[in-house]
Amino acid sequence: MKIWVDADACPTVIKDIIYRAAQRKQVHTYFVANQFLKVPPSPFLHTLKVSAGFDVADNEIVKRVEPSDLVITADIPLAAEVIEKGGQAINPRGETYTTETIKERLNIRDFMDTMRASGERTGGPPPLNQRDRHAFAASLDRVLQKA
Repeated sequence: MKIWVDADACPTVIKDIIYRAAQRKQVHTYFVANQFLKVPPSPFLHTLKVSAGFDVADNEIVKRVEPSDLVITADIPLAAEVIEKGGQAINPRGETYTTETIKERLNIRDFMDTMRASGERTGGPPPLNQRDRHAFAASLDRVLQKA
């Protein structure tokens, strides 16, 4: 099992949780971004810099992910592709994407995109709070325990 992190938009507090979990469980973890990232020194933490562009990091993750891997992303279409390839996906708030829930999440995302395109102000997600951090850590631990 490997962990792939859609790192461009991943909050720092979530990255910190991932660093500690990867080291503790000795799981190779790849932070994929279109900019330079600094991670703590560890044989289990790796960065992969991709060129700038729309979905370049997502496409690289999809290309490399294997069925036993975990992807951490808030990007619903990326999560859908990962699940289609047999991987697992969770978001930084601890929500586990599954084959049962991903279609609904894609529909909601597409609906919100349509609303925004029509000029509707939908706002973004609320900032991460302590409960979100705990939910993410618990979800990550569950996945790592099963591996």
